[in-house]
Amino acid sequence: MAQALTPELQRQLQARLAPFEALDACHARVIEHLQVLNRLIDHLERHSVDPAARQMAGAVMRFFETEAHEHHRDEERTVFPPLLSGQDLELVRHVQRLQLDHGWLEEDWRELALQLSAVADGYSWYDLDALRAGVEVFTALYHDHIALEESLIYPQARLALSEEVDGLGRRLAEQRRAFIG
Repeated sequence: MAQALTPELQRQLQARLAPFEALDACHARVIEHLQVLNRLIDHLERHSVDPAARQMAGAVMRFFETEAHEHHRDEERTVFPPLLSGQDLELVRHVQRLQLDHGWLEEDWRELALQLSAVADGYSWYDLDALRAGVEVFTALYHDHIALEESLIYPQARLALSEEVDGLGRRLAEQRRAFIG
């Protein structure tokens, strides 16, 4: 980072990068809930619908219908737009793929939610084989999606923000020099 950053610009940069900590933390919670979802399949196979299955299904539903859904919206609003407007066509293609992933994840979730809702409500009309297959697809897509975001997209978005603030710092320093000198 250039020496031109003032303490105020440093604070602004940190404030603009702070949401990435929340996004990263949400990824960890996604992984945890995917693990619960997979444990639920095993549990249903051994015990069918019981209080523990109902609790697991309810917790997974609450998470994916609220926090995970909002996480995707946050990425669409804050992370993706600067990268989509950039000149790196490969990066743009990756972001577009992630946007498609969000649609697929939402669609996959809607199918899973119907059966999970039955389990959470204590009903036995779910189809364990269909639920297992749906969970496998959902889990694989989410893991692949998160891997791309954490290995490429988030670092590039952080870099873009840093460069934007760094450029602002250089422009302000140049203006100060021109004003003083």
